[in-house]
Amino acid sequence: MHVKSILHSKGRMVATIRPDATISEAIDILKTRRIGVLVVSRDEKHIDGVVSERDIIAGLANQGASLFDQQVESIMTCEVHTCTPEDTVTGVMELMTDRRIRHVPVLENGIMAGIVSIGDAVKHRLQELEAEASHLREYISH
Repeated sequence: MHVKSILHSKGRMVATIRPDATISEAIDILKTRRIGVLVVSRDEKHIDGVVSERDIIAGLANQGASLFDQQVESIMTCEVHTCTPEDTVTGVMELMTDRRIRHVPVLENGIMAGIVSIGDAVKHRLQELEAEASHLREYISH
């Protein structure tokens, strides 16, 4: 199964924030949308970085409450691991495990085409395994 199958079922919407937005704005978006990461982008097409709950917690531990008024770019993760719609779900799961990340933006021709979370990947992998098991049971019974 490929990443494009995840995008087909969940859609291609990516929650973004500008690098000059405040950390308070980022927290409000994360809370309102009940998500764990925002892609930082000046144009909503290209990736400048990502800001996650983990980045915010680290910033609070280092800087305290003064963090809330700072810009997102001051704490964002700049080294973003991405995938393409043609990558396998298993490969993306390996990337997430190896890099200890929970979200991978999807790029198509260098432009954001979606985002895959660990929950998305696990859900689709389980569906794939269930389909395989069903086919095997059907094959054995005939």
